[in-house]
Amino acid sequence: MTSARELLGIYLRGLCMGTADAVPGVSGGTIALITGIYERLITAITAISPSRILRLLGGVHPSGRKSAKAAAVELDLAFLLALGTGIATAIVAVLSLVSTLIEVAPVATFGFFFGLIAASAIVLYGDVELNTHGRIAAAIAGFVLAFVASGVTANAIDPSATVVFVAGAIAVSAMILPGISGSLLLLLLGQYAYMSNSLSAFVDGAIETLRTGNPQSLFAATPPVITFILGAIVGVFTIAYAVRYALEHYREATIAFLVSLIVGALRAPIEQVDGRLLAAGEAWTLTAVGLFAGFGILGAIVVLALDRVAEIEV
Repeated sequence: MTSARELLGIYLRGLCMGTADAVPGVSGGTIALITGIYERLITAITAISPSRILRLLGGVHPSGRKSAKAAAVELDLAFLLALGTGIATAIVAVLSLVSTLIEVAPVATFGFFFGLIAASAIVLYGDVELNTHGRIAAAIAGFVLAFVASGVTANAIDPSATVVFVAGAIAVSAMILPGISGSLLLLLLGQYAYMSNSLSAFVDGAIETLRTGNPQSLFAATPPVITFILGAIVGVFTIAYAVRYALEHYREATIAFLVSLIVGALRAPIEQVDGRLLAAGEAWTLTAVGLFAGFGILGAIVVLALDRVAEIEV
């Protein structure tokens, strides 16, 4: 039986994980590793199965309650609910803030992201050994894929329902992996700002509905959020398992690919700023470059300090 104090601790860990995954650079999986719950998280996720879910739902009838309680224990349901609530709380709060920062100060915001991503790559490359042709090929493939995708998605991919669904599936798979951030992949796919704005609009709509009783704005903001969540659910049962398999059987090559993906994604924040400056009829100036670089250094310091204190290992 999980105590209330333990559940609070798990919730707080979820807050940290959600905060990390809402900002491109640091992985929620890395935070789980640091705080000592990574193996429990993986065990709980892989324990999810249709049969256990059916047993859990069967608890609505008195005859099925004993089996439902056993299924809840097997699923570590209290842990998953507390952690998931913490993650959701942080993501809603942080992405709403980020949505505003991107609109008000895009150069500084994406500069900070650039620093987070660059420092994460530096930290993680310390554990990558490119001593075989396969690992080198995986590293090159990861870099090229992310670099090319950063340029294409920043300008070409519209946030259709299909794109948002796929983005949700890919982003959630990264959330449970040490080293790569789900929001970094959203940035790479050109959907980070869109989903930040969508979630912010959803929260504003929910608040307005509670205040006025008119759900019109909430209904208008709901489709992309629901689509993303559905994609995330599919991602948990598909992509996350595939990546976990790759880590178990081809760990070094997979890590080389993931870290190189981060390096290639360094193009994404620059492309985002470039697009916003172009849309505003502006261009890079010494002031803009200095602001971008300054906040980049600040972001790098945050990651390097975290690594120094926690001694992160992938």
